[in-house]
Parts: sequence; structure tokens; C-alpha cells
Amino acid sequence: MASARTKARTHAFQILFEADGRGVDPLSVLAGWVARAREPKPDEGVPQVGEYTMQLVEGYVKHARRIDELISTYAVGWTLDRMPVVDRNVLRLGAYELIWEDGVPDAVVLDEAVEIAKEFSTDDSPAFVNGMLARFMELKPTIRRD
Repeated sequence: MASARTKARTHAFQILFEADGRGVDPLSVLAGWVARAREPKPDEGVPQVGEYTMQLVEGYVKHARRIDELISTYAVGWTLDRMPVVDRNVLRLGAYELIWEDGVPDAVVLDEAVEIAKEFSTDDSPAFVNGMLARFMELKPTIRRD
């Protein structure tokens, strides 16, 4: 059974993915999820949006420009817009949590991002996500100073 943090990460990824696919702001998708979850009789399939999900989405939005620059810089052979949508959003979420969320061990962030890639993307995606986030982990002190 998945932990609350694992579910929160998966929901945050799904919100970023939906926003990216629809070409809208992730905060508006987040607001929609929260509103549906708070309806008097929400549909059974509507996930509850926890505090950590909101924190991850809001944190990504705050640092989105820098995160996308990092992904573009270090994704050898891929431009951001050519990258699979799932991978792009797993990396966005993972980069935010790895670099700006101090309460989570780096290894946990990498493992969780790889698991999301395994569940939602191609067979090649987990290794790609792991390699990119491992590079960001090495660069973290420099990135945070910038």
C-alpha cells in the first residue's frame, strides 16, 4: 500500500501532467481538483488533495522557469518540448522536490520519481529520470545558490 507521501507525489505529478497536456497553469488544475474533492458528494474517482500535493504543485510553479532551464540544459539530445510529456513532468516534480524541499532525503525523491516513471511512462523512462535527477542532486548546492 502506498504511503501518504507517495500518493501526494503521484497526485502532484498528475496535476502537472494534466496542466501540461491542456496548456494551462498548474495552479488552476490544482484548484479544480480541490474544488471537486470538496463537493458535497464527490465522485468516487476524485482523489483527495492533501497538503503535500498542494505544496509540491505550488513549489514547482514558484520555480518552474528555473526547473525547465535545468531540464533543457542537462537533457542531452532532448528539447523540453520533444521530451515525452510524462517524463517532462516527472522531472519537473522530482527536480523541485530534490532541490527545494529539505525535509525529504534525496534518495527517496529519486526512488519515488523512478517509480512514477515506471508506472506511467516507457521502459526507457526510469533510467532517464534517474540519470537526470542524479545529475541535479550533484549540482544541488550550485543550483540553490543561483
